[in-house]
Amino acid sequence: MDHEREPNHYRTLFLSDIHLGTRGCQADLLLDFLKYNEAETVFLVGDVIDGWRLKSGWYWPQTHNDVVQKLLRQVRKGVKMVYVPGNHDEFARDFLGIFFGGVEVIDHAFHVTADGKRLLIIHGDQFDVVVKHARWLALLGDWAYDFALWANLWLNKARRSLGFSYWSLSAWAKFKVKNAVNFIGAFELALTDAARRHQADGVVCGHIHHAAIREMDGIMYVNTGDFVESCTAIAEHADGRLEILRWQSTAEERNAAAASAPPRTAPKAVA
Repeated sequence: MDHEREPNHYRTLFLSDIHLGTRGCQADLLLDFLKYNEAETVFLVGDVIDGWRLKSGWYWPQTHNDVVQKLLRQVRKGVKMVYVPGNHDEFARDFLGIFFGGVEVIDHAFHVTADGKRLLIIHGDQFDVVVKHARWLALLGDWAYDFALWANLWLNKARRSLGFSYWSLSAWAKFKVKNAVNFIGAFELALTDAARRHQADGVVCGHIHHAAIREMDGIMYVNTGDFVESCTAIAEHADGRLEILRWQSTAEERNAAAASAPPRTAPKAVA
């Protein structure tokens, strides 16, 4: 049975853009992810808690608290956990160099993979011109993004009733708009340039909610994606290989398989 399945074990997991404190956060799926995936080291690559949204109105259901407790429980079991704050949880940047519950808070970090690649770990908002130089525009975009998530929720309820799989309207719209102004390409270039300046072989970031692993001019660019829309994370295997874990589709496939499995019959009693 599925609940008896052993969790996948990785050398390292990279998670970002969870946005605890918002209605768009898919905390249930994240708890499911943490149940079936574990690692020796976990990097939280920013926007774990959405301080912007919490300032405008408190929203903190039990599942969001469960996520925090689950992560801290992993630390108590010996997992090394590093928290690199982003722009939505920039309040944590006031506590750089401090450990909270065994979790180290640091502006940026370096990680060496099993196959010897040195990776810069940074959220990435430092390279987003809109966030850095026009905060009011970023906040307006945040409101528009929340509206897209609301529309996405109702769209997917309708899709499910018609038998269709999950599809992210907000991710599609965001990707199309930002592609139109070459935002994603410029962001990736800025991050790989930063890795090169730090004499790193690659960079792991978040911020733009678009998971990717690609090589750019000899530098590996890795984006963790998010746990709001696509529900993705990056895993490092024991040999250093990096992989995008797409938990939205994984959970759907698992649920579909469970629904199609024949019901288990109780053993007949022996006369």
